[in-house]
Amino acid sequence: MVIDKIANHGLYTGLGGRIALALAYIKETDFSAAAPGKYKIDDDVIFAIVQEYNTKDKSECKLEGHFKYTDIQYIVSGAELMGVTTLTSQTPVYKNADEDYALFESDPAFFRIDPGMFAIFFPDDLHMPCVQLERSARVKKVVVKVHLR
Repeated sequence: MVIDKIANHGLYTGLGGRIALALAYIKETDFSAAAPGKYKIDDDVIFAIVQEYNTKDKSECKLEGHFKYTDIQYIVSGAELMGVTTLTSQTPVYKNADEDYALFESDPAFFRIDPGMFAIFFPDDLHMPCVQLERSARVKKVVVKVHLR
């Protein structure tokens, strides 16, 4: 897991060309007027999903994990908490291989992610996004999916 400001994206080029390309895409794109939806960067190898939603109480959220893709979650506007824990011996309570996600139950640590910040979640990072701070608020986020191979 990595949490940082997009202004520091250059520090992470050593994580691989695909992650470097995804971070550069986030840094160079003005998402303020982007409509929700899927945007291809490199076919299905790297793509972005623009989302707008209201944050939820953590009791309504689940930890998720991915097997084929690394998530880079970037906050455009609003703020949220993101929970994270390491995948160890947890067993999924639900798995959808076609959509590349599984849901888990565990106790994550939470971090506040503000506009201009991103989090990188690798397959060993179970994460719980969309969690409200004190109360529900509107968030605009970009999730860039980076295929592992």
